[in-house]
Amino acid sequence: MAHSLTRRSCLIGVASALSLFHTREVMAADATLTFEELYASFSALGLQFSDKVKTLEGKTARIEGFMAPPLKAESNFFVLTQIPMALCPFCSSDADWPDNIMVVYLKSRQTFTDPNELIVVKGTLEKGSWTDPDTGFVSQLRLWDATFGRA
Repeated sequence: MAHSLTRRSCLIGVASALSLFHTREVMAADATLTFEELYASFSALGLQFSDKVKTLEGKTARIEGFMAPPLKAESNFFVLTQIPMALCPFCSSDADWPDNIMVVYLKSRQTFTDPNELIVVKGTLEKGSWTDPDTGFVSQLRLWDATFGRA
């Protein structure tokens, strides 16, 4: 009888481990955003964040895109865009905010890349209107403490 309890315990343990692995795999997949998943709708109030963005706020998220040309060579942030851009899409207010860009604040300075190169960015997601005190740049979505590399 003790032998079957051990076998049963082992099977339960394996099943639990597989379930935990699957949960982590789903969570990792859920932490990846696409530009199409950033906003749920556009209304008279402006862009409305998607449920996925609301769920991932304050958590580590990954997104692929293109680095818009920075305003200056020495900077700790850049704008990530859905498509390659020749000019940086800076806006004067969040009412003008395009639905296919995100501001990325780097954990540490990195060498900027070719604006035509697809990159993957990982950082802590933050949503809501915010004005950068140093640049005056207004954003709706940001990744903080971010890193990036080739996709």
